[in-house]
Amino acid sequence: MSTKNAMQKIKQRGFTLMEVLVATVVLLTGIVAVAQLVPVAVTANNGNRRDSSASVIAQRELSQMLEQPLTSIQFTDALGNVCNLGNPAAPGVTVGSPVVVIANRPTINFSVAQVANYSFTTLADPEDPYSARYDVRWAVITGGNGGSTSSRRFIIGARQTNARSYIVPLTLDAMVQK
Repeated sequence: MSTKNAMQKIKQRGFTLMEVLVATVVLLTGIVAVAQLVPVAVTANNGNRRDSSASVIAQRELSQMLEQPLTSIQFTDALGNVCNLGNPAAPGVTVGSPVVVIANRPTINFSVAQVANYSFTTLADPEDPYSARYDVRWAVITGGNGGSTSSRRFIIGARQTNARSYIVPLTLDAMVQK
């Protein structure tokens, strides 16, 4: 009986070499899978930062435009850019940066040159190590009759200009009226 107990104790000690190899392969497979997610996460983070910066810049500019009286035809924004606010003599006509409709939504056309006083390029964040620059453009549709303005619709877009690949522009669309 003592030899039988001794044999059971010997059989119950540690792992076999095959078990160690299988456990190692499973562990390495998990580590490799997780390691492949790191570059994906970094790329997604950069894209989100770029989109957030474009959104903040466009929203800031749009807020300044919406604060202007309907009688104003231009103003100087907080960055020192002269910004036109449409043409009250041409109601219903889109003026400024060209607009294209994509999926039933008006979008600023960034494939053409900037239009003076309806666009500017700015540095998003002076602390940004990549010195990301953003192209901001807008179009205005004035509502009213003749010289009397009763509403303005702003379509404003922003996108990073010095990226390594094509960047989808962000577009905001807002209206103000009496």
